[in-house]
Amino acid sequence: MFKFKKLPALLGQTAIILTISLIFTEVALRIYNKFNPSFVFYDASYNRYRGKPFADDYDFQLNSRGFKDVEFEVEKAPDTYRILGIGDSFAYGVVPYEHNYYTRLEEKLNQSNGNFEVINMGIPNLDPKDYLAILINEGLELNPDMVVLSFFIGNDFLNSKSERRSLYTYSYTASFVNFIVQLARKYEGNVIHGKYVYQDDTKTLEDDAFLAVQQHRSILFYKDNNGFADDVETTFDYLQRIQEICNSRNIQLVVVLIPDENQVNPELQAQVVESLGGSLEYYDFDIPNRLLTQKLGQANIAYLDLLDLFRTETNNQLLYKPNDTHWNIPGNELAAIEIHRYLREQFFNTSANH
Repeated sequence: MFKFKKLPALLGQTAIILTISLIFTEVALRIYNKFNPSFVFYDASYNRYRGKPFADDYDFQLNSRGFKDVEFEVEKAPDTYRILGIGDSFAYGVVPYEHNYYTRLEEKLNQSNGNFEVINMGIPNLDPKDYLAILINEGLELNPDMVVLSFFIGNDFLNSKSERRSLYTYSYTASFVNFIVQLARKYEGNVIHGKYVYQDDTKTLEDDAFLAVQQHRSILFYKDNNGFADDVETTFDYLQRIQEICNSRNIQLVVVLIPDENQVNPELQAQVVESLGGSLEYYDFDIPNRLLTQKLGQANIAYLDLLDLFRTETNNQLLYKPNDTHWNIPGNELAAIEIHRYLREQFFNTSANH
């Protein structure tokens, strides 16, 4: 017959065994991750923004992974140079698939000698920590030759003070349990544009809503934003980790800096600053690009800054969809032309053996 007086001792022994087991598990997972980095221990929350597989996106259907691209095989075809296009809603695009700059880049690369494949892995609302996660989680298994990472100046900088880790991430054991739970959940994804007819000249947001977005972003360009240097450091840490992973796999990384419309449209600049009751003399719309390109250069990370080109070309044509913050069709085409030119000059040439 069980004696209840022995229960405390039994519970104590069980607690000791459980504690020792958890400690050994934690140590083992940390050692494993040290030598075999795994996406399990990174934030994979980007999935909540992913498109629903096979969902309509204007006149196109997303692929089986929910990416705005055609279906692709994990195994790379022979003699194919594979490029992963990583980014947020700019990479996903508000324009139809055929006009997306990653789509057009692939077409332009293949117009000259070579066999190129550009896989668009853009997901709306991502930021650099998600770019790291998606590369480890889904990109590396595709054996890419190059990663073209689209960095949007308007909202890709991480706030160093607001970066808060969930408590479970401090434990590798808890992170692993969380991963198993997330894996067990059925993923459905989002219908982002649906089966609609795209109109390039139609406003997306009401004037007040669009102005509010640009007012919020204007802090990036304020000369006395003393905390922004720390934000650049926090953000760059993720880009540098991406570079380290790419280097270890012999993958070429190229960061493309996408300007915010605030930076290239003088009329919008004046409107935003006036609405805030300020003066243009207190703003420097080159600050983010200057600080980030300096760090990219010091780390030998290849980059293409589109700011000057888009600032110049804005005088000739509209490059952003009205009241939207994203590129319209001409903006996507201009980006594709410039990225293609840069890649050809820096990494490829017609006589190169791919």
